[in-house]
Amino acid sequence: MIHDFDSIIDRKNTYSTQWDFVIDRFGEADLLPFSISDTDYRAPERLLNKLHQVIDHGIFGYSRWNHADFKQTITRYYQWAHHTKVADEWVVYSPSILYSISVLLRLLTEKDEGVLVFDPMYDAFIKVVNENDRKLLTVPLKREEHYKIDFALLEEKIAKCKIFLLCSPHNPTGKVFTKEELAKIISLCKKYQVYLISDEIHSDIILFDAVHYPILNWYNDYDRLILLNSASKTFNIPGLGGSYGLIPDQELRTEFLVQTRERDFVNSPSIMGMIATMTAYNECQEYVMELVHYIEENMRQLKNYLAEQLPEIQFELPQATYLAWLDVRGLPFSDDELQKALVQVGKVGIMRGDVYGAEGRGFLRMNVGCPQVKMLEGLQRMKQSMDFLEEG
Repeated sequence: MIHDFDSIIDRKNTYSTQWDFVIDRFGEADLLPFSISDTDYRAPERLLNKLHQVIDHGIFGYSRWNHADFKQTITRYYQWAHHTKVADEWVVYSPSILYSISVLLRLLTEKDEGVLVFDPMYDAFIKVVNENDRKLLTVPLKREEHYKIDFALLEEKIAKCKIFLLCSPHNPTGKVFTKEELAKIISLCKKYQVYLISDEIHSDIILFDAVHYPILNWYNDYDRLILLNSASKTFNIPGLGGSYGLIPDQELRTEFLVQTRERDFVNSPSIMGMIATMTAYNECQEYVMELVHYIEENMRQLKNYLAEQLPEIQFELPQATYLAWLDVRGLPFSDDELQKALVQVGKVGIMRGDVYGAEGRGFLRMNVGCPQVKMLEGLQRMKQSMDFLEEG
């Protein structure tokens, strides 16, 4: 393995959200965190070397993204990573995926109109819908052996909304939607003329031979499809800023650019973020493959530990993401009791599941995008917390 994912790198005193501001989420400062979804890995060396060249140049003037080098970087990467053909002209820049979603909500819906999400769901989706004064509609994912979609209920809800906001692969469950599921979703969106916005930021981290299908594979069947993505999760560069959208609809794409360029004035990217994205996608494919293998091994180690030490906690290996979705409903403790013990006894920060909606009650979301030794220490702290509660 070329890349070192095992080394422990001290991230404290770097203004890290996960490490330096852990008190904001958990109420205590001295915790071992497994919370916000960035990783504890260094970015690829080729990417770092390119950024050193930019720094050594010493001039950081205004920059532009709307050129062939940036746009073709995206389209080539989609061909390599997902065997999906996208057109250069579909590419738009945005400072973040959530900013893009906020803009699209305002462009495509009016106040109090419906926006549909699955439950559980990435919590920022819930916030961006509510804070834009749109009506949040939810469809529970059915927890069986794997998470499944109740398509009868989905159609009932799609008929009442203007936008279906999808996270594909799914955060927090790690589900990869099958080709058949996505085809049904898009067919329902077409039937009711609903826009489908898909946040596919976790689409590089596909585990255990699962296959991710970008929604734009169905562009020829339905054109109200918008795909949002960023290199930030895969290559651990969210602090550099920047994301992109793929918007086939020319009229909507033009309206989006007017919003970013002439209303909100956020159209000039960080040169560091843009160069990092281009270098990552053009030169760091082997990093992606090695990262996936490392995360797979972390997930296996996690499953083995739970089976041996904490068998009451159920864990299904995810199909994607470095986020482990732990079913703690078999424990004889409330979510509040468990979280209090994790924080005050184990001194470990793991996200409680109800942050992600009502269907997240009785779950924990643990970020295992970290060295194995850190993950194992976190699991030992979790066991310490459980032992304390059982001794009660």
